[in-house]
Order: sequence, then C-alpha cells, then structure tokens
Amino acid sequence: MKIRCLALVISSLLFTAGATAQSEPLTIPHPAKFEDLSMPSPDVKMPESYVKAVAQQAYIWGYPLVNQFNRRMTITQAPYPALNGGMVPVAPMGQLSMLTNYIKPEETFVTCPNQDVVYGLGFYALDKEPVVIQVPDFGDRFWVYAIYDARTDQIGNVGKPYGTKPGFYLLVGPNWKGETPKGISGVIRSSTEMANMIPRIQMDDTPEERTVIQQPIRQVMSYPLSQFDGKMKSFDYSKMPSIGDKPDPQAGEVKWVVPDKFFDQLDNVLTKVPPLPGEQALYAQFRHLVDAGKKDPEVRRWMNEAAEQTDKTVIADFFKWKNNGVAAGNGWNRSKNNAEFGVDYYNRTGTSKSNMFDNKPDETQYFYTDNDFSGTQLDGKQSYTVTFAKGQLPPVKGFWSLTLYNERHLFSPNELNRYSLGTKNKDLKLNDDGSLTLYISHASPGEDKVKNWLPAPEGIFSLYIRAYWGEQAIIDGSWQPPKIQKVQ
Repeated sequence: MKIRCLALVISSLLFTAGATAQSEPLTIPHPAKFEDLSMPSPDVKMPESYVKAVAQQAYIWGYPLVNQFNRRMTITQAPYPALNGGMVPVAPMGQLSMLTNYIKPEETFVTCPNQDVVYGLGFYALDKEPVVIQVPDFGDRFWVYAIYDARTDQIGNVGKPYGTKPGFYLLVGPNWKGETPKGISGVIRSSTEMANMIPRIQMDDTPEERTVIQQPIRQVMSYPLSQFDGKMKSFDYSKMPSIGDKPDPQAGEVKWVVPDKFFDQLDNVLTKVPPLPGEQALYAQFRHLVDAGKKDPEVRRWMNEAAEQTDKTVIADFFKWKNNGVAAGNGWNRSKNNAEFGVDYYNRTGTSKSNMFDNKPDETQYFYTDNDFSGTQLDGKQSYTVTFAKGQLPPVKGFWSLTLYNERHLFSPNELNRYSLGTKNKDLKLNDDGSLTLYISHASPGEDKVKNWLPAPEGIFSLYIRAYWGEQAIIDGSWQPPKIQKVQ
C-alpha cells in the first residue's frame, strides 16, 4: 500500500511538472561571461600541497611551449646563417639556415633526428614583421616545409603532399591585416606570433643525389617582407661558418627546459601565447600561481621543487616509447595527433620530450619501440632481425626508413656511419621469396648481410619507422610494423 501511494505521489509530481513546463516554459539563466566569473584572489595564502599540485599541472602543460621559446631564444642569437658546433643550422630571427647533407650523428639539438632528409631551421617573431618563404622547384622528390606555432602544432600545408607550387609564400602573425604583395602565391597565418620552420628535403644516399640536391637547397630561404622584391634569392649554405662549441653527445639532448627557471619562462608564455578556446580558466590558475611565486619566496621554492620532481617523473617517463602515442601492433607504438595536438596535452608534452618536431599525420607517420616482439628491452648484446614480408613494406607515396637510436634518442657513431635503412638505400638485398630482412646488431652479421645491417651500440637502443606521405593503410592504422625477432 505504501509503495502504491508513493508511486501515485511521484506520478502526480511528474504530471504537475510536465503541466507547468508546458504552460510556463522554464527560464535558464544565461551563463556568465568568463570575465565576470570569480578569479583567484591575489591575497589568498596557498598551502604547500596546493601550490605543488597546480605547479605540476603547469609544468606538464607548459613544457612544450617553454621548450619552443627557449629554442628560439638560443638559435636566433646567431649573427648570420651558420652551423652551431659545425652541425646544427642556426640563423637570426626571420631568416633560415640549411644543411647541405644529412645531419651529423653527433648533434644534440633535437632527439630523434633522421638521415633521410636534408634539414633546415628558422625561427620567427611575427609580431614584428611577416616573413617571405621561398619554394624552389624540387622536381619529383618528396619535400615538406613543416611550420610550427608556439604550441608545436603545424600551421599551413606546404609541401609535396599538398601540390605546393614553386614561388613565394607569406607567413604572417595572428593579427596581421596588411595587403598581400603582388607575386606572393599564398598566405600562411600562424596562430601565435612565435613560429618556426623546418624544411625537410628527401635525399637518397648516393653521391649523385648529394650533387643534384644542392641547386634547389640554395633557394630554400626565408626573410622579412621588407626585403621582398619578387626575385628568387639564393644562398650558398655550403660556405656557412661554424660557430659555438661542439656538443657532447654523451650528455644527451640540450636541456631546453630547466625546472628552476621554468616559471619565469612560463610567465612569458602566458603573455605571448593566447589561450585556446576553453583554456582561459587554465591560464587564470597558472597566472595566479606565477604571480604568487613572485611575491612569496617560499611559494616559489615549492613551485621549483614541484617542477624538479615532475621533470624526473612525469616528463622522464615520456622517454619510454610505450608511453607515447597508441599501440600499433607487434609491440610497436605509433604517433597520435602528431603536430596537430590541439588540447591533447598528453601527446603534445610526450612528443616535446621524446621526439620534438614531428610532421603532421598526412605528411609522416611514426612507429617506435624499445622492445623486441617478446617485450624485452632491445640491447646491443643481442642480435635481431626485422623482416618485411613481400608486399608489406610501409605503403607510402613518399618513402620510408627504419632508424636506430641509443638510450638518449640520439645516434651512436658506428663503423659504417649508418643510422637508418630504407628507400634511400638502393642496394638493399631482398630474400628469395621477395621479403626484406634487416639485421640489427652490434657485431657484423656477416659479409653477405652487411648491406642490410643497421649497427647497434653495445647498450640499449630503440627502433623507429618513418612512413612519409603514407597510403591509407598507414593513415588508418591497418598496416602493422613487422616483428622484431631476437636471433637465437
């Protein structure tokens, strides 16, 4: 009886509510604008636990952006296009510097470099002036100009996959309202005033290629709009001087993010980089923290302690390939949202730590692993084979490669001066059944296998497949990398 009465009461209430809703529509207050919402009080005394919790979040979120700004600050100190330490292209703000060969194996500017392409590098401050980018005629070879904003997202589509024509292109900042000069083929708008460009031009590993590629490389340039005259400029990068000290490969990548300096540099990021839609509250919390640290030395000490701890734990864990991207099959992981991160802070920060400056998925897809097929760490004390079945090479419109990195995600010098194998190698030997086996080991696998040998260091290492301009099977993930088998 009680249950029946309760049901009648509920039914009555629902009927009444429905009748009310039909006769008198419910009025929902308009949500307050962000600027009308309550903000953190500057006078609040935050406890250590709260400070460290927010500081850790700020460090994870801000790591890629501080990384970017610190690279720009360093690279653009060069008074003219040059090679830092004789290895890495550097240039003044607004200009570009190009290599003329594969990057040298001793470099430490960036982790996971490759020896498939000839690289270039330029950094820009687009609130000062737009930049003109020259595109020469590259013929049939694969090429792409990867242009990044302050968040390490790529902007624009410039390269072979997009059918970009030779000519002049204008890179402008988010607030530029000028007129496009005659002779400019297209305008690329950056979402932030801070931008950088890394051209990648395919080069096969042959003496003939090294000669032929020099002509178009000379015309890969960028310069302020005020210097544009409609004529294709040229620069002989082979004569660039070496400046600065040579790096120490044993030290690993240059430490672009230093925990006890991080929050001073984050202050600049919060000012220079506008929030994405929905990030305003995040910015408010981080700004409140930074301001509190300026006023209170104890708060700043807690912030620094949190940054140091986060660097050793959360950030360090991104160096393990299992923590990057998504599973790709056979023990490999693959990149996810590479250079199109948006608010995917996880993969953005992971990439910034492990393999900064990916290309977008439609330009390149990346596959990587620290382990063999059994899940055991790859180690130069062992020997391995990687066999691509007939017809199962990475399906690409561009080209592919398999690269080996040491425990620092850099190259380890070897007797062949060889760090990758793939399309660029014209003398790879196929098996009788049409499959391709690559041999991974510290010791030579034998004279008959040397052309297919990728030398490994004596210690631990990782493997990394690049698929440039992938076919649909690469893009949708249906192609799987081959098993890495330990030789018994």
